[in-house]
Amino acid sequence: MSAANAGAVRVEAALTADPELYHAVARLVPQLSRSAAQPTAYDLEAIVESPATTLFVARADAEIVGMLTLAVFRAPTGVRAWIEDVVVDEAARGRDAGRTLVEAALASARRAEARTVDLTSRPDRVVANAMYERLGFERRETNVYRLTLTE
Repeated sequence: MSAANAGAVRVEAALTADPELYHAVARLVPQLSRSAAQPTAYDLEAIVESPATTLFVARADAEIVGMLTLAVFRAPTGVRAWIEDVVVDEAARGRDAGRTLVEAALASARRAEARTVDLTSRPDRVVANAMYERLGFERRETNVYRLTLTE
């Protein structure tokens, strides 16, 4: 894993889908979504190895306490980035892990020369929404549509 220090919480880009990462993701996904299936080892390996995604993990005291996924892609209007699946372990909240994760993703998006970085956040995630706004994200007046293709 390549590391970037940020005080008590350190953020790394996961470079291998090792057992430690697998167990951390298995612990964090239920805190992110009650309905999402646990990713398999194969799924996690595909995420880590994809040139379009970076799985960032936050560590505190050597333990993985949070994660987010950054997707960077080229569209006709330029390079774009999207942040997905931001989650910090309930026991580690309040230690700036979320902010540190997002800042690492933004730095990566800048290096990729992305024009914009988008994310979505449920309105009931008051603390997370306030953090995104402090980091410079602006709420857009847009419609978000979803079509579920698999169950």
